[in-house]
Amino acid sequence: MSTFSITKVKIISIYTTQHIYILLFNGHIYLLLFYEIITKFARFYTSNNLINLYMENFKPTKYTMQCVATGREFEDTGWILDDAECKQPSLVRANYEKRVIEVKSDDYGFYKFCDWLPVKRMLQGSSAPVTYKSEALANHLGLTNLWITLSGYCPARGVKMTTCSFKETEAYSVCARIDKNEERVLVVASAGNTARAFAKVCSDNNIKLLLAVPQDNLNALWFTEPLNDCVKLIACEKGGDYFDAINLSNMALKSHKFYAEGGAKNIARRDGMATTMLSAATTIGRIPDYYFQAVGSGTGAIAAWEANMRLIEDGRFGSNLAKLIVSQNAPFVPMFDAWRADSREMLPYDAKKARRDAELIDAKVLSNRKPPYGLAGGLYDALKATNGDIMVATNAQSKRACKLFKDLEGIDIYPAPGVALASLIKMVEAGQIDKDACIMLNITGAGEEAAKKNRELWYLKPSKVFPLTATLDEVVTYVESLF
Repeated sequence: MSTFSITKVKIISIYTTQHIYILLFNGHIYLLLFYEIITKFARFYTSNNLINLYMENFKPTKYTMQCVATGREFEDTGWILDDAECKQPSLVRANYEKRVIEVKSDDYGFYKFCDWLPVKRMLQGSSAPVTYKSEALANHLGLTNLWITLSGYCPARGVKMTTCSFKETEAYSVCARIDKNEERVLVVASAGNTARAFAKVCSDNNIKLLLAVPQDNLNALWFTEPLNDCVKLIACEKGGDYFDAINLSNMALKSHKFYAEGGAKNIARRDGMATTMLSAATTIGRIPDYYFQAVGSGTGAIAAWEANMRLIEDGRFGSNLAKLIVSQNAPFVPMFDAWRADSREMLPYDAKKARRDAELIDAKVLSNRKPPYGLAGGLYDALKATNGDIMVATNAQSKRACKLFKDLEGIDIYPAPGVALASLIKMVEAGQIDKDACIMLNITGAGEEAAKKNRELWYLKPSKVFPLTATLDEVVTYVESLF
């Protein structure tokens, strides 16, 4: 026997919709949207197709750009990464037209935070970070107000980043900033997890992409299905690190056929990563007192600081700046060394030692030799502004923290967030954090076990592995032949 019922709900949406009628027919939900203008016409949509409606009707976010060093404000006329008129190293920021954020429904995925994202469109398949209040881990540490911001694959918690990394937040933001008619090839250098995220997003949305990754990190490029042919990979030989991958990508960028993603300089990357702070503040109802994260470049922490300032201007989440506590994986600690010396400039770091140190750490994604540390608006400024600090955790400490998190929270996490948790544990044990403080722990990657379970894996293989001594002509000639 067929059964149905209709429920009328008044809503305000991106459409001029006055009411939405929910039809339940034989256990299936259908949505009837009634428009102000076309009052006698209705359309039926299943809940699975609702996101397509949002995508079709999405309007580009309105914003201007502003140089941190000079304060000069200007329009974003294209793929702008910095202020051409600024004479010193500096980040630029997005100033959004909407000063009060309206968080959309979960149906928008990552784009629920689109008011504060410099995007032209929505892309398929996204998931937003999820923040929840910890019980087991909090009780173990003696904390009353510990919040976990989770990025990864954990459907039980409502987060479905299939690459298991918060790098999806930057990929979905950066790629949605790209004009859909762009013919050039996007270039991304990565230590592994960023490449996996961009490969997935570009493959799903048919965006041409060239990845540069150290050969030692290729095991991070796993996927649950083959990728679209629009994604290509080159690698630097064994013994190379993230900086060598960046150098390889920079040579490819000498060709006019390619353009740089831009890393920390790209407002879309930072504001995508800033959704972790937005998730926390809008869930908790206030800006946290502390923000914990492991860092390789520090871009995520810079992004959290920038989001924090927007939240203060919003006016609904308090006026405090969360104290940024960022961590590096010993022995690869160049930013820690500079910070302890109270130096805005990075200290000398021998290339051979840097590569050796990068080989030794479990959290390979934290091995950036040239981070955005000392430039205007960089990590040094973020730490100074928030009275923050840089800490260090060993592989052993990270492993113990990862095990503790899985035992108590039921989710496997990567070594990098293990480094962040290890630092939180150190500060709690040292009595440096009040037990009632509002703490945000940014778990930047998790759920690989669940994502891989009962699935056949597919690995992206490099089209070519270049020696560390590769020449410019050699690289350019080859990468041009790939597309």
